[in-house]
Amino acid sequence: MIVSASYRTDIPAFYAGWFVARLDAGYVRVINPYGGRPSRVPLTRETVDGFVFWTRNLAPFEDALKVVAARGYPFVVQFTITGYPRALDAATIAPDVAVKQIRAAADTHGPASVVWRYDPIVLTSLTDADSHRQHFEALARALSGAVDEVVVSFVEVYRKTARNLATAARAYGFTWRAAEPDETAPLLDDLAAIAAANGLTLSLCGQPARLRDGVAEARCIDAGRLSRVAGRPIAAERKPHRSTCACARSRDIGAYDSCPHGCVYCYAVASRLTAKRRFAGHDPKGEFLIPPTAKTAEDP
Repeated sequence: MIVSASYRTDIPAFYAGWFVARLDAGYVRVINPYGGRPSRVPLTRETVDGFVFWTRNLAPFEDALKVVAARGYPFVVQFTITGYPRALDAATIAPDVAVKQIRAAADTHGPASVVWRYDPIVLTSLTDADSHRQHFEALARALSGAVDEVVVSFVEVYRKTARNLATAARAYGFTWRAAEPDETAPLLDDLAAIAAANGLTLSLCGQPARLRDGVAEARCIDAGRLSRVAGRPIAAERKPHRSTCACARSRDIGAYDSCPHGCVYCYAVASRLTAKRRFAGHDPKGEFLIPPTAKTAEDP
């Protein structure tokens, strides 16, 4: 079993102590986000083939990674760096700090253990296509030699995403728009060329209709990469968490509406106020990341 920690929240940035406590306990309990009964996910060495960690700040998780490595679990870190303005990313770390973290992790754990995500691409009057080309190229140069893959996608505009983007646009005076194929195709071509020039493969996450020559289909839960890290085969059937995804089967142990980073385009947070309150009320010794009873007046 591959364990994802987590595409629902940033466990490395905000919940490192809880994760190590659950690793020591040998299991975690997880809320079913679709209304079913909570589940119990074992975290023993015998049951876990590897971890995939998702983050925008690895520093609080450095000691936890050492624990994971010392206990023999292979892992891959999906690390997002975009460098967006504060109107879009309220509380993420600076890109140069994030680059240093990726390089340090790759030096310590091997280059296959870290994947850079420039994800999602949000088209606004603050971040138009040309600015994406410029920022992406600067980051690709900075990360050249430390990672071999960069994952991109264009923001999926769900109802809560549209609401949060509209609220931020009014507050900060910018405009935004959904990405149309006539502008995403040339942008992807250019990003793929920039990536290749810096020794990176560009892959596209969960949007097969936008694939181009020179752009691979992303496998963010990647049994092949985990096998490279582990030095042995890790078998996992393809069973993604959404129909357009090429990921291997995994169990996610996070919880929605619990990441206080404040990225206004995030599909996993309907309300930052809710996320901040849930984070503040989090029990690092609890079986759940966020227990089923953790409701507030702002919860959807």
